[in-house]
Amino acid sequence: MEGTVALVGSGEYLPSMRPIEKMLLENRPPRFVQIATAAVPDGDERVAYWHDLGRAQAESLGVTCVIATVANRDEANNPRFVELIRNAGLIYLSGGHPGFLADVLRDTALWHQIVAEWRQGASLAGCSAGAMAMCSWVPSLRHPFDNGVRGLGLFPRLRVIPHFDAFYQRVPSIVDRFIHGKDESVSLIGIDEETAIVGGPVNWTVVGRGSAWRLDGERIQLPAGSVLTL
Repeated sequence: MEGTVALVGSGEYLPSMRPIEKMLLENRPPRFVQIATAAVPDGDERVAYWHDLGRAQAESLGVTCVIATVANRDEANNPRFVELIRNAGLIYLSGGHPGFLADVLRDTALWHQIVAEWRQGASLAGCSAGAMAMCSWVPSLRHPFDNGVRGLGLFPRLRVIPHFDAFYQRVPSIVDRFIHGKDESVSLIGIDEETAIVGGPVNWTVVGRGSAWRLDGERIQLPAGSVLTL
């Protein structure tokens, strides 16, 4: 049976998100696999920041932290990294650059192993870039009406706007950018900061401090506790 999925607007490894990460690890192997690949373009110092934050969160939860960050496709096909994924309780793709993350992991041995672990019951989480990359298409935020890149395709009928409360306040046209070229069968969901939709792949529950937003046509707010069916 497929494991639980969390698509997170922001806040990976922060104290405010600890209850969600704890829930994702319940009744699963105490192995918290963390993949900060999306931060690689920002440099070693930024990657180390996510590693340190993730280790501290794993320690607070009383589980083993496993770092499986890969920097390129060769590493994503390296059996050493693939082996790190096995018997995971929670696999977490943290934030950064969603297009880079998708390009590095797509159709690699590491991604195939991540999907296999999820299908066997491991939880899978993606925050910000990690959430965007799991969909079928990743837009370019800097060049919003370009084609973007092909995503990892785990949720082909979904597009995600993370940091939605912050993005929408600063750039109300963000919704138009994500709707551009979207097939009618694909749902567009905004997820506020420190908020997640949890469940999947059809039924999701909104958890955290903010809301999720259904953005197909009118803007529909879904506060914490709401159930979303896609």
